[in-house]
Amino acid sequence: MIRVLKTGLYSSIQDLGRHGYQDYGVPYSGVMDIYSASIANIQLGNDAHAAVIEITMTGPTLEFSCETSICISGADISPKINGTSIKLNKPILIKSGDIVSFGKLVSGFRAYLAVLGGFKTENVMNSYSMYQGITKQSTLFKNDELLIDTSLKGLGIKHAAIKVIKRHTTKQIEVFKGPEFYKLPKTQQNILVTQGFTISKENNRMAYQLKEPLTNNLEPIITSSVLPGTVQLTPSGKLIILMRDCQTTGGYPRILQLKEASINILAQKFTGNMIHFNLI
Repeated sequence: MIRVLKTGLYSSIQDLGRHGYQDYGVPYSGVMDIYSASIANIQLGNDAHAAVIEITMTGPTLEFSCETSICISGADISPKINGTSIKLNKPILIKSGDIVSFGKLVSGFRAYLAVLGGFKTENVMNSYSMYQGITKQSTLFKNDELLIDTSLKGLGIKHAAIKVIKRHTTKQIEVFKGPEFYKLPKTQQNILVTQGFTISKENNRMAYQLKEPLTNNLEPIITSSVLPGTVQLTPSGKLIILMRDCQTTGGYPRILQLKEASINILAQKFTGNMIHFNLI
């Protein structure tokens, strides 16, 4: 059992998402940065789909009442055990009574805390991913008690050292042409791939909006399917990049589609960060 003493800014339980229900309008959800979450699970020998805590910018404080092991990957939010700093991307043995906390954000934006065997919280539609309206809560609350498999001990299955690629600082976001890309004038197509764009303060698990507008003279489209990584262009010229909690359909032109790895990179960006679209 793990008790939440402090929640942090936005901490939630996530796995690889809720697949197979999009025709009912259910979002995929799941971890924003699949790469980082996978590193944390792999280091413990967990199944790839094991649920983790996704931590955004400011970390929680967690009290462990059993022996287990954890691994933290993704953003560096100065993790500590009982006040002593610990390393990222490395299995760490936890004893009963230990307290895991976080401090200053050093790099990135989202960290992932995996526990041996994964978190055993509410499972809805074959996923532990929290989402408002689907699960009872969308974030962790103070005094929540998180279930884990207490029969598992030690550091889990040992693996060879894993080389972790640090991509928090890259500005390059690789994209494919979206279905409506060809309807844009050549000048606007060129702006998309040559101009830098800034992440606005409107960024969350559902979508990232960009500050710089792109003139939109396109005709509205019939509501069509969208998915994480779809870049929409609104009538006012605002660019919106859909993320893991996005809706399943939309009526704005879909001018670009992020590569999966680029969604992971974007998930580690926040307000004021600059990105460049790289067409592939």
